[in-house]
Amino acid sequence: MNTNAAQTRSQHKPSAVAAAMYANDTVAQQLNMAVLGVEHGSARVSMTITPAMTNGVGTAHGGYIFTLADTAFAYACNSYNQFAVAADCSIQFLRPAYAQDTLTATAQETATAGRTGVYDVVVTRTMAAGETEIIATFRGKSAQVKGTHLPE
Repeated sequence: MNTNAAQTRSQHKPSAVAAAMYANDTVAQQLNMAVLGVEHGSARVSMTITPAMTNGVGTAHGGYIFTLADTAFAYACNSYNQFAVAADCSIQFLRPAYAQDTLTATAQETATAGRTGVYDVVVTRTMAAGETEIIATFRGKSAQVKGTHLPE
């Protein structure tokens, strides 16, 4: 729901912007995140939970779930080729995830005003049997700053 004309001026496709971002995104690379798709104002990113990502009670550490959601948020709000950073974000954990679960974070722009955007992210887990369920919701507020990922 893009209402900011400045966000549509880029000559670059969101997928090209995402590729440029990923080349510099050492966190996503180190955690083996896969960028599944990026459009203007939206993104899907996945990651498989490894045993090293679990906490003392055997579930996925919330910090990794937050990092995945934050990454999808980042790709969505940067999809217009304008640098954007998080100004505020929060997460609500609903269910646990476990080692070997594949998590997918889907980010969607919900509102923009000037250089500010609001994005909602839903994190699902795919279990070994193939079923999926929502495990967390995340809301991020972005602020556009000076700079672009690809030259205009």
